[in-house]
Amino acid sequence: MAKMQPESCGLGPAFQVIGGKWKALILWLVHTEPRRFGELKRLVPDISEKMLIQQLREMEADGLVHREVFHEVPPRVEYSATPLGQSLDDALVPLANWGKEHGAAIEARKTKVA
Repeated sequence: MAKMQPESCGLGPAFQVIGGKWKALILWLVHTEPRRFGELKRLVPDISEKMLIQQLREMEADGLVHREVFHEVPPRVEYSATPLGQSLDDALVPLANWGKEHGAAIEARKTKVA
């Protein structure tokens, strides 16, 4: 009998492109409207500039985010969700709802154990 791999349930590929602390949040922020880099930095204040750049580059390489450069003075760059990114964001909505529903109980258990 073959051993089940995480990829066989479909979660592997999804987590490969959205894994980590910031990507789901960044995708959520760009899924409704294009966002400039500075705006993303303000909306995610705990992320370093270096990490934001890295996450956006990885998401662009994975086809989740589109980077549009406007050749004007001063230069302007906007990030938006691609159709692939939008479909992943839609798939994350039930997970986010689960987190909202159970987050307080999970935190309570953590503080009880600590």
